[in-house]
Amino acid sequence: MEKIIREKEVKEITGLSRVTLWRWSSSGNFPKPIRLGENSKGWLSSEVQEWIAERTKSSRKEVGE
Repeated sequence: MEKIIREKEVKEITGLSRVTLWRWSSSGNFPKPIRLGENSKGWLSSEVQEWIAERTKSSRKEVGE
């Protein structure tokens, strides 16, 4: 079963600020949140983990060049 995580946990996991999180989500540089209700949103944990893995791989590739 897929886990949905809220903004606070996403910020803790990624180290991103609230502003950066929303700016990157809007621009396509971070997974978009899903609407949970009228005033609440969350992210799929798997998408956030995939984003972290891609960033790590990309970062390691740059360092190794």
